[in-house]
Amino acid sequence: MEEEQVERDLQLVIITGLSGAGKTVAVQSLEDLGYFCVDNLPPALIPKFAELMRQSEGKVSRLALVCDIRGGSWFSHLLMALKDLEEQYGVQYRILFLEARDEVLVRRYKATRRRHPLAQGNRILEGIAKERRLLEEIRDRADWIIDTSLLKPAELKEKIAAHFSGSDINRLTLHLVSFGFKYGVPIDADLVFDVRFLPNPYYLDALRPLTGLDLDVYEYVMKWPAAKTFSDKLTDMLDFLLPQYVKEGRSQLVVAVGCTGGQHRSVAMVELLRRHYQAREKVHVYHRDIHRDPAKGADVDG
Repeated sequence: MEEEQVERDLQLVIITGLSGAGKTVAVQSLEDLGYFCVDNLPPALIPKFAELMRQSEGKVSRLALVCDIRGGSWFSHLLMALKDLEEQYGVQYRILFLEARDEVLVRRYKATRRRHPLAQGNRILEGIAKERRLLEEIRDRADWIIDTSLLKPAELKEKIAAHFSGSDINRLTLHLVSFGFKYGVPIDADLVFDVRFLPNPYYLDALRPLTGLDLDVYEYVMKWPAAKTFSDKLTDMLDFLLPQYVKEGRSQLVVAVGCTGGQHRSVAMVELLRRHYQAREKVHVYHRDIHRDPAKGADVDG
């Protein structure tokens, strides 16, 4: 029973990615979290090594292995080794993939005066391009991808530590913004949705001076079948997208919902999204145009 518990508790992380993207910093981060780390392990040895650690009577419960193209022809065995790890040894794992833009990688190599392992006398860019091709399949299998182009080593270390320590810091920050199209689309929006197709409370005298924060307006906007269908499809799409953005290393996402004036329909829809996501994500809401004077804008508000 004790051995079974040890096997079940083994946490294995495979660190891979582009040369110069920060794998050394990643290893240091996981070492600080108590992971037993091995750099440049030949992939064929991964299953046996993981099994050895699993039988260490609890001495090693967290293991991080760095495998990349420095292994030469051995690296091509990585996918097969991971398959054996799952099927023959029953060991689960996560893949952390680090990458950066070409110009950043070139600058880093020039600063360190190191040779790219695949350049072989050619230009650094040629080595990077070849490495990207070789890593395509393992990148597709990655559980978490971090683009380190804009990250300082300390920032990358903090990001990895937050993720693998289970800290709440790693949760995606979701910024929900309501706005009026007549005042322009928010320039920082990642995703923009238009709810001007919904019936407009502006045309009802009792609702015109209110906003989507008022229950009467909210219920009016949401009572229509189109609003129900749209909100279901929108939350279903975001439920799919948010984990994908996290996987790509995004720490925040700005979702903007617009109507004509940004006071009624868009506010109500953002409030619906707030209620849907506030229990699982860090949510910040900003109703950009809710207090604007419609008399100073276009003829039709809402």
